[in-house]
Amino acid sequence: MAETEVVGPEVERGEEVLTPAALAFVAGLHERFAARRAELLARRAERRAEIAAAGTLDFLPETAEVRDAPWTVAAAPADLTDRRTEITGPTERKMTINALNSGARVWLADHEDANTPTWFNMVAGQVNLIDAIERRISFASPDGKEYALASDRIPAIVFRPRGWHLDERHLLVAGVPVSASLFDFGMYFFHNATRQLERGSGPYCYLPKLESHLEARLWNDVFRHAQDELGLPRGTVRATVLIETITAAFEMDEILHELREHVSGLNAGRWDYLFSVIKNFRESGPEFVLPDRASVTMTAPFMRAYTELLVRTCHRRGAFAIGGMAAFVPSRREPEVTERALAKVREDKEREAGDGFDGSWVAHPDLVPVCTEVFDGVLGGRANQLDRQRPEVSVTPRELLDVASTPGQVTSGGLRSAVDVGLRYIESWLRGLGAAAIHNLMEDVATAEISRSQVWQWVRGGVELADTGQVVTAELVRSVVEEELGALRRQLGDQLGAEAFDAGRWRDARELFERVALDEHFVDFLTLPAYERLD
Repeated sequence: MAETEVVGPEVERGEEVLTPAALAFVAGLHERFAARRAELLARRAERRAEIAAAGTLDFLPETAEVRDAPWTVAAAPADLTDRRTEITGPTERKMTINALNSGARVWLADHEDANTPTWFNMVAGQVNLIDAIERRISFASPDGKEYALASDRIPAIVFRPRGWHLDERHLLVAGVPVSASLFDFGMYFFHNATRQLERGSGPYCYLPKLESHLEARLWNDVFRHAQDELGLPRGTVRATVLIETITAAFEMDEILHELREHVSGLNAGRWDYLFSVIKNFRESGPEFVLPDRASVTMTAPFMRAYTELLVRTCHRRGAFAIGGMAAFVPSRREPEVTERALAKVREDKEREAGDGFDGSWVAHPDLVPVCTEVFDGVLGGRANQLDRQRPEVSVTPRELLDVASTPGQVTSGGLRSAVDVGLRYIESWLRGLGAAAIHNLMEDVATAEISRSQVWQWVRGGVELADTGQVVTAELVRSVVEEELGALRRQLGDQLGAEAFDAGRWRDARELFERVALDEHFVDFLTLPAYERLD
């Protein structure tokens, strides 16, 4: 076994997670799978170049037999058969307790887009997960408020590790940083697989950012190896895959097939999906230019095609279809705003339940009752809608790529919103807060990616703002950045004091936003350069 070295700072109770046996387990994953991971990441770049040259995508001819054949995935374990409401959030201690007390059927414990990957967050999050599974988690806030589990019965925990593209620089094997995916999954699985099985549950995962069935095959092999190492039966792990890239949308059958002994469903990861569409077709002409983010709803034709195909594919294969995020954050100080937003959340969940989804995501405990009520009304006494096969759905590649039919325009307000959200979120992320409430929405990395990628696309395409006639240029964007930062300094300075504002990470946020939104070379993920700026 190669030498393993922890180079991160000490974290309270970190020794409970970073045990010699756990580190050796992760090192074993690294030595076995690092080379394949590197090959698949290189293949991503090759495929993007192919898409750019072709300007289109199609279903894979070499896997037609998989799509046509009659097969199903393994039956779900008991505590994953009813997923009508899933609450998402980072594994910060107080938010963990609130999620577990929310009444949701599933908690997505997030070490990915809603979490800044500081070493403290990654290690302390694993401590919190162990405490949650052991039902011993509690928290006392600085103002003396106590938080504890309301019951021994908690939602099923589905853990989301970071994506294949990220490293964990604080753990080295033979001097090389390990894959963040393997670190996160390895630590969670090593410490909690047996714990969960003893409590009648299991080691469940959400898999983010997959771009092909070959990446799903790698995860399946990771699961097999991990189970063998701990002497657990194959099929113990159950994964739900986020279909949040446009390439994965063309390989849903294949992804389920690769993971068929370990998979329980697919999720419509709507925000990253939009980012992926922009990223892959960013220079493919005006027909791929999206309007303001606020205009791109789930009723846009290409988004409807994607979600309809997801439900049909899942149910045909015996897998669950989980709907997208309701990101609204209720405000007790603005009841009218909250009322209007809750009506939109209800409408969104009614559409999903009516389309055959088996459940959906929310980002705040106050949204759990709304989502649950909607799905209760459709499900009745059933646990899910697997019986709705949707044979009438037939989706073509052209429909999946019909971005041009999206209603809306690119406006000065949309540009300002993209800059504002991008700056606010990146500054929050750099301070270690990966889930940020901005304008009554719980924003995460995915929405920041949409913001900066839209700006990049608008600049490169010389898009004209519909309301002012101005062409979006790098100079215009920089002037908007300057104006928005000035407005933020006045607004937040009044609330927090000028010194508090100046002590934030706003300069870094500006430099990073301008880099990922304006550089000639499109950075694949803003978290790659952002990670280098974390303290």
